[in-house]
Amino acid sequence: MQRQWIHESPARWDETKEAVVGRAPKGAISHVDGYRRGGMLPGDWWRVEEGGRVAGYGWMDHTWGDAEILLAVHPEAQKQGVGAWILDRLEGEARSRGLNYMYNVVPSGHPDASGLTGWLEKHGFQGSHEPGLLRRAVKRTGA
Repeated sequence: MQRQWIHESPARWDETKEAVVGRAPKGAISHVDGYRRGGMLPGDWWRVEEGGRVAGYGWMDHTWGDAEILLAVHPEAQKQGVGAWILDRLEGEARSRGLNYMYNVVPSGHPDASGLTGWLEKHGFQGSHEPGLLRRAVKRTGA
């Protein structure tokens, strides 16, 4: 099946985001606290569709040349490469904006902080002096 990367503009909190992002285990994603259905969302959001169904979401906000990212995969689409696919698309978005680094903060209360940290490290992210902060340089075309 072919995956689609759909930019949501403007992005709003809706039932599909609630089903994928909002139902992440408690402590996994701090960004979504207080969002209300229909409310506008900060940053850039992309929806991943596969076979007419939402498979996940990617989010990016950038300041000072760096992109903070978040990705969430629908439980039924996990372990199928969707997360890595989203990460590749987010890197392309960061590259197109001329950004230098992508980073993610793994919250201290994340129920699988070591698993997520390991997954990010497997995908080229490195820890920093700040607890939970992992970052990776944005690869330039042909690099």
